[in-house]
Amino acid sequence: MATIIEITDFSQPELDVYARLTEAQLRNRKEPEKGIFIAESPKVIARALDAGYEPLSFLMERKHIDGQASEILARCGNLKVYTADRDILSSLTGYELTRGILCAMRRPKLPTVEEVCKDARRIAVLEGIVDATNVGAIFRSAAALHMDAVLLTPTCCDPLIRRAARVSMGTVFQIPWTVIGDSPNHWPQPGIQRLRELGFKTAAMALNQNSVPIDDPQLASEEKLAIVLGTEGDGLSASTIADCDYTVLIPMSHDVDSLNVAAASAVAFWQLKSK
Repeated sequence: MATIIEITDFSQPELDVYARLTEAQLRNRKEPEKGIFIAESPKVIARALDAGYEPLSFLMERKHIDGQASEILARCGNLKVYTADRDILSSLTGYELTRGILCAMRRPKLPTVEEVCKDARRIAVLEGIVDATNVGAIFRSAAALHMDAVLLTPTCCDPLIRRAARVSMGTVFQIPWTVIGDSPNHWPQPGIQRLRELGFKTAAMALNQNSVPIDDPQLASEEKLAIVLGTEGDGLSASTIADCDYTVLIPMSHDVDSLNVAAASAVAFWQLKSK
């Protein structure tokens, strides 16, 4: 049974994970095994629990303890639940809690690229995408539209930060993912070569004079395909495009030059899914 703790003192050190530590501090790069992330909303927390993630404590509005959080709490044993009214929690965290529930969870050890790609036929590779909303939306599309895994370059936004995980609707806990390389120097050439060794052809999503349309039959016929998506402003780097096997575009109309990367990912995933 959960231990309910009424918040009376904002300076309690146990509240640091919710109120004072930055996302980078929560990740704990020097000691990854001690890393923490914050899951927000009942659906996201439930999907993390379903995937085997370890909960550490909760912060929630008082009314949710016997309400929409009751099933989650029943699954978590004797964890501490810090609680107060909504306005107090907003003052503590600095933002409005979505559905009034946060959970601090243990950050897992990431699998290797080889483990993530072992049985995959279609994967998404995200290069330098830094907006948490875009990363979350791409994960949601990847899970819904038949991608088997997601790889992120070292300069990407962390998918486990609170906003990214929430926008993904918890699908970040359902689809296999990892980071390809330990430093920016490991992408693009070393990373693309690594994918080739795993049997993948690479398709760079970019506007280029050598691009083929996304409905090109050759793309759909590839046994294993990695769909590479670039950063919000500049798109993929020139070296990435040069190293990929294909350059692929989504034909546009009405003089629209391109789609937001999250929208483009949904189109690409649906069109290029395994047949």
